[in-house]
Amino acid sequence: MQLKPQQLAGALQKSLSPVYLLCGDEPQQLGELADLIRQSAKDRGFSSREVFFVDKNFEWNQFSAATDNLSIFADQKIIDLKLSALPSPEGAKTLTAYCQHLPADTLLLISAGKIAKTAQKSWFQAIDKVGCIIQVWPLAGSDLLRWIQNRLQQRGLLAEPDAIKMLADRVEGNLLAAAQEVEKLYVFYGTGKLNTAQINDVVADSSRYDVFKLVDAALTRQPAKFIKIASSLKTEGIAPTLALWALARETRLLIHYKTSSSPAEKDQVLRKNVVWGERKQLIDASARKLGLNELNKALRLAAKTDRQIKGQQQGDPWETLLALGLTLAVIPVLDSFSNNPPLG
Repeated sequence: MQLKPQQLAGALQKSLSPVYLLCGDEPQQLGELADLIRQSAKDRGFSSREVFFVDKNFEWNQFSAATDNLSIFADQKIIDLKLSALPSPEGAKTLTAYCQHLPADTLLLISAGKIAKTAQKSWFQAIDKVGCIIQVWPLAGSDLLRWIQNRLQQRGLLAEPDAIKMLADRVEGNLLAAAQEVEKLYVFYGTGKLNTAQINDVVADSSRYDVFKLVDAALTRQPAKFIKIASSLKTEGIAPTLALWALARETRLLIHYKTSSSPAEKDQVLRKNVVWGERKQLIDASARKLGLNELNKALRLAAKTDRQIKGQQQGDPWETLLALGLTLAVIPVLDSFSNNPPLG
């Protein structure tokens, strides 16, 4: 059975399929659909999960062993296959056999990139007969507008139709960028109504205050670049709230990633935080370089910045943000910031 992405939530409320195949070239949608399936399965008692990363060299006997090692005392389990390449002939045969003899108390979730019609072989057809296939595509036109509107509503934001169209034009159909822009709007304005002018102020020229480059400068241990970007942000009158949001979000992400006990948990942290591609390597490298003491210190500095922004503590929030960034860059910072170079 094949479903459209927007049909999945309704289908999950009725029942779970034994097999799900998510495929397409829109990672934001793929990640959110996979999370929805996993949560629905968890709510129904699927308490354990086994993750396999499948490339051209994957040994399919690992998958077979995972599906065979079930007993009457076993928990309901999710087997999560993440395909970076189409299944080999052995893999296609293994998946076909799995669908022909579905084990009890197991849900198979397969995530893959775009699968051309010419590649939809026997294994694809076998899944179609017993499970659910959802193919996703980059959104455009009214579909993109609807997605952005729903995303805003999830954050308690309402926007004029012209404002939503402006945001759609600026992100050019990139859902990851759209999700990030919605987060920035929420940070700036909180919940409530948005007009075109407000969206234009935040989204219009992201190069003016690219807080994501600020974060990258810290994580790639470029203190001079971090200071330069932070100084530019302050000079241009950008609210420190946005820089704090980006740095605090990355700090919490690194703590969750570093304290994860398995590759599967680390992968889940990255998916929940919409981390893809080369950024995965940056997060992994940063987590290896930074100790928990440094990350917890950065989190305390974030809390101090927040109090300063709200007027609950004396001091310049930009100076504390500087110390926060240098801490993430693994540059020793004194607890007293009196000797910090001024920003702006």
